[in-house]
Amino acid sequence: MIGFPIALIFANGVEWYAHKYVLHGTPRPGKPRYSPVPKSMKSHWQHHKLVRTSDYRDEGYAEGLSNWRTRNEVTSLLTLTAVTSLAMPVAPFFTLGTYYAAGRYFYVHRRSHLDPEWGKKKIPWHYDHHMHTNQDANWCVTRPWFDYIMGTRIISNPELAETNPLGLRLPGFIERPLNAALRISEPAIAKFTHKNCG
Repeated sequence: MIGFPIALIFANGVEWYAHKYVLHGTPRPGKPRYSPVPKSMKSHWQHHKLVRTSDYRDEGYAEGLSNWRTRNEVTSLLTLTAVTSLAMPVAPFFTLGTYYAAGRYFYVHRRSHLDPEWGKKKIPWHYDHHMHTNQDANWCVTRPWFDYIMGTRIISNPELAETNPLGLRLPGFIERPLNAALRISEPAIAKFTHKNCG
């Protein structure tokens, strides 16, 4: 059963890495960005352009699989879960956790761009990714965990930001000691929790 939460952490790390290096590509001086999957990078940059000009909305998700960008995202998620399926015989809970994470990723990402107000409130880190001046930050979509771990969470509006680095709604009696403990243990998180959390 420990495989399920491990899968969620693993999936968040893959989400961060794939978004940064595959979807955005690696900048190269004097050359175009490099991505090992150029079609996915092209799709993603079109998504960015559309979202910037339509106040965070992407109607492509409303078109379903007839939209090539949506189809590309679903294909990528299915490919990743096909790879993790190889672990099913030895790590069934881990594998099921990756299925859940892929489904949740698509649901959350799609809903946030079809309902921008929901996205701004529920996943402000992803709203910042698209609408902040620096679009090469805030790589996570479902939860901001790896952005805090890797120091890539940039908050544009403290009023809209999540109240803890887990990006979960927590009761104050849990959130306050959690934020206090994180201030002590992790400098990147400390900067956030000191400014934004009680």
